[in-house]
Amino acid sequence: MPAPGPDLLTLARIAAAAGAVVMGHYGACAARAKADNSPVTDADSHAEALILKELAAAFPGVPVVAEEAMAAGQSAAAASRFFLVDPLDGTREFLSGNGEFTVNIAEIRDGLPVMGVVHAPAKARMFLGDENAYETTDALAVFKPIMARHAPQDGLIAVGSRSHNDEATAQFLKQYPVKEFVSSGSSLKFCLLAAGEADLYARAGRTMEWDTAAGQAVLMAAGGSVARWDGTKLLYAKPGFENPAFVARGRT
Repeated sequence: MPAPGPDLLTLARIAAAAGAVVMGHYGACAARAKADNSPVTDADSHAEALILKELAAAFPGVPVVAEEAMAAGQSAAAASRFFLVDPLDGTREFLSGNGEFTVNIAEIRDGLPVMGVVHAPAKARMFLGDENAYETTDALAVFKPIMARHAPQDGLIAVGSRSHNDEATAQFLKQYPVKEFVSSGSSLKFCLLAAGEADLYARAGRTMEWDTAAGQAVLMAAGGSVARWDGTKLLYAKPGFENPAFVARGRT
């Protein structure tokens, strides 16, 4: 398998640096409430500032839609090519200390995530994908190819939100032969499918595009898929950058 391309390596280096910023606040960071009552910390804002600076230097002129900038009231208009950034996906997991939080950076082209990095700094795992998918650490020394698996005949492992489970998702999953359900925070759920460690991730509750784009890019590069519950593509640059219900699957 070819090595990661230069643009993907650039995103990986930026994600690793942002992860170091996040870890500098880990275990000693107070939360504030945003307008939607979701928590935000200095780790979110400081990591986002670093990512925005580095993306502007590496990809001048390419628009960026970032979670905390949007929450602060900055308007953003998506283009045919732009980046989506969540500097700390899983802030509740970050505050609880369970390590299930990530730095997400994705490139969108014509409505689809074509490149993405999901970095879980507390777990020393980084997942990245463009035309191919890889796992590495923040040292960026060795890139192990990863691939989503075919559904096992003895039943599926489903992953779901640790903080946002809902009855609609539970009902949706009943149509599948699920033998085990694993709770996980942040966009790590996509990456468990990409790495062949799980098979199915359904979500009915509210998510934003910056929550899912990087994970979708990695999973699609690993041979998996993400779609709306009606089977149509999960596209990006939607009004308000809000997602509908979706389901992610391993290799079919």
